[in-house]
Amino acid sequence: MTLVQIRQFIALARAGSFVKAADALNMTQPALSRSIKSLEDEFGKLLFDRIGKRIELNSFGHDVLARSHTLMEYVQQLKECGRSLSAGDSGRIRLGLSSGPGAMLSTPILAHFGTNFPNFHIEIVRSNTASLAQMLRDRLIDVAVLDIRALRPTPDLRVTQIAEMEGVFMCRPDHPLAGKKKVVFADLKAYPVASTPLSEEAARIMVERYGEIAHPDVLVKLQSDEISHLIQVAQQTNAVLLAIRASAPDFVELPIQPALRIKARFGLVTVANKAEALFLPEIRQLMRMVMP
Repeated sequence: MTLVQIRQFIALARAGSFVKAADALNMTQPALSRSIKSLEDEFGKLLFDRIGKRIELNSFGHDVLARSHTLMEYVQQLKECGRSLSAGDSGRIRLGLSSGPGAMLSTPILAHFGTNFPNFHIEIVRSNTASLAQMLRDRLIDVAVLDIRALRPTPDLRVTQIAEMEGVFMCRPDHPLAGKKKVVFADLKAYPVASTPLSEEAARIMVERYGEIAHPDVLVKLQSDEISHLIQVAQQTNAVLLAIRASAPDFVELPIQPALRIKARFGLVTVANKAEALFLPEIRQLMRMVMP
């Protein structure tokens, strides 16, 4: 088999049609059919189920497709070995960001690549940790920055960088609690608490520190995966925001006694057996700058 055949197989799997794939590859349908038949003969198994005029990957074909993507990624890495990203490079980055990283990294990443690497296409996907992990496995995104405390450890995902950031209770500067020198947990009962979904570890720490009333299922009245929405609500109402301090720099941190002392841990996550993309060092550098 050849790399050309592997590329043709990937194109056919993506298109789901010999006619569409042949058109995309700028080749004739009979030539594509012969190429795929040659691959299947070499494997000794069919890659697709033929259903009338339609084709669908069978279970063996899905396995070969995943390995083919990995192979082509390593081929690309080999081509790029020893060099850094340059201003003239082009490509596509599909970056997944969970709530906190999304609030801090979206603008810096878009601005950085738009200024320094204008030929790149940047797609940012905002979602929760579980969804982003599955998107990585399904190759719908290339890399994710997410809350690794909410990420179930698995051998198929690799965390290569971690940033720890402090979580606090905070509010707008003119909030009724903002001028207090000391705030006890009972003071929060008069106001709705807004937060993104919290990890089981964070919930455990809060219950140990403040009692069962602090469990997120009881305490948090306003919840969203999108931190920017919660910040807007806390700006317009008397809601108290529970989030990483850096996500809302204009807010006032409440001097809760005893102190919360919870740190979010954000990691850069990729598929474990996937070759490292040329743009990843740029993402890491931005993480170091924005999430020290």
